Amino acid sequence: MTLDEITISRAIISEQMHIMLEYMDMDVAVVGAGPSGLVCATLIAEKGLKVGLIEKKLSVGGGMWGGGMMFPRIVVQSEAKRLLDRFNIKSSEFSPGYYTASSIESVAKLTASAADAGVQFFNLTYVEDVMIKGDGKLSGLVINWQPVEATGLHVDPLTIRCRITVDATGHDAVVAHHVSKKCGKPKIVGEGTMWADNAEFAVVTHTKEVFPGLFVCGMAANAVSGGHRMGPVFGGMLLSGESAAMQILDLL
Repeated sequence: MTLDEITISRAIISEQMHIMLEYMDMDVAVVGAGPSGLVCATLIAEKGLKVGLIEKKLSVGGGMWGGGMMFPRIVVQSEAKRLLDRFNIKSSEFSPGYYTASSIESVAKLTASAADAGVQFFNLTYVEDVMIKGDGKLSGLVINWQPVEATGLHVDPLTIRCRITVDATGHDAVVAHHVSKKCGKPKIVGEGTMWADNAEFAVVTHTKEVFPGLFVCGMAANAVSGGHRMGPVFGGMLLSGESAAMQILDLL
């Protein structure tokens, strides 16, 4: 077989343009492809809904890749061990209630599960604004290429429409900040200091709809509601993504 460079280029452009046009309208847009966003997107897509996962970086996985201080291991507490098992992530018990897992394997298997469920990934894409019309509900996202933001180019964005948006952008709570700036709510309290035990419980409690059509999960949930940070223990991230998915599925 003789390979033709132009055919290769046409294949990439044609296929991705088809996907982008199809996903101008989607059921759920999850912004942020860290562990909570990956879990949330996967569980929703498994039920047959159209889910797009928007990630600003080139790679997905958020803060999970680096484990703790570049040691590629994470800790998950006993309450979330079942989610490691659900995604076939190997783990071992370090001491009662504390399970360790490879951060690399965790990201890889969460990502593969999302792809298998039908989630479409849009990486190197960032949300620069939101669409809210007369009904007062968040109904779309204004998106652009991340290199446009990084280089400060004046390039107008495009818009996608979605029934539900999930802010899983971590500590920055990007979408919630856009909505708060334009609408005066939700009130963003800001993230607290390190307190793992408190934070792991609070992140699930704070996972909820904070504005019509906008859910928060993961560290974005704690950033909005004033929860603490927890470092490289990731059970709360997995449980938060699951909680957001269950709430959204009930709603839809």
